Amino acid sequence: MKGKPLPVVTIRELSLSDTEDRYQWCLDTEVTKHLNMPEKYPPFTREATSSWIQLCISRKNGYEQRAIVTGEGKHIGWVDLKNIDQLNGHAELGIAIGDKRYWGQGYGLSAMKAMLRWGFTELNLNKIWLRVEVDNEKAIKSYKQSGFVEEGILREDRYREGHYVDRLRMSLLRREFI
Repeated sequence: MKGKPLPVVTIRELSLSDTEDRYQWCLDTEVTKHLNMPEKYPPFTREATSSWIQLCISRKNGYEQRAIVTGEGKHIGWVDLKNIDQLNGHAELGIAIGDKRYWGQGYGLSAMKAMLRWGFTELNLNKIWLRVEVDNEKAIKSYKQSGFVEEGILREDRYREGHYVDRLRMSLLRREFI
């Protein structure tokens, strides 16, 4: 992505019309490999997916989740801030490009930058952090491109496919972003 402009995306409020896209993405184990998902197939029903989106819309689950939409209006994923700690001024970032046709083209970077800008300005956060599995090299590379720095390894932090995997904690401070 060096030297190449990032694609245009918007992050918008979720709507119940996003249910089918989200449900279909969650059926794809390649999409969900690095997400915290139940180890069953399918991981969720359409009804459970719709219920989750409704909780996000009503702000009853602690997530500030947004849909990622391309410049052409195509819904391709989601980005969120969760574990929001207003007292200490930080939150955890999560992101997924569910439509694999948009992987590796900078859409995730664009969406992440939009959510970081929103978190630092609208929520007045000082730090946005994330956890990423150590074997998710593409994600780590994109986080570093966005300015995130490594804070440390969270040992055996996620149970995946029958064993525990380490996750890297990374963060970005407002003064590093703005």
